[in-house]
Amino acid sequence: QVQLVESGGGLVQAGGSLRLSCAASRSLNPMGWYRQAPGKQRELVAAITSGGTADYAVSEKGRFTISRDNAKNTVYLQMNSLKPEDTGIYYCNGRLHLRDYWGQGTQVTVSS
Repeated sequence: QVQLVESGGGLVQAGGSLRLSCAASRSLNPMGWYRQAPGKQRELVAAITSGGTADYAVSEKGRFTISRDNAKNTVYLQMNSLKPEDTGIYYCNGRLHLRDYWGQGTQVTVSS
């Protein structure tokens, strides 16, 4: 059984920053963050391999930074210059043996 536990969401004003964390119960590769905005489908925000190769959705490049600590099976998402359109539930994702695992989600709300 693989478990992912997210933390770090909250309410922030536009232009502010938040750092999300996700701890997995075992090593997963890749790991990433997805966002589901109200009334929209879940979409990829950023992902990172165990070797440190990162990929970002276009709108997040330059504002968000994904990183991971392999020794702790933890992935982070540093979010700067937040915009109201970044509001949503952020889900941690990890893959093991071609199967995807998900965290319970953490709410991020950016006020204008």
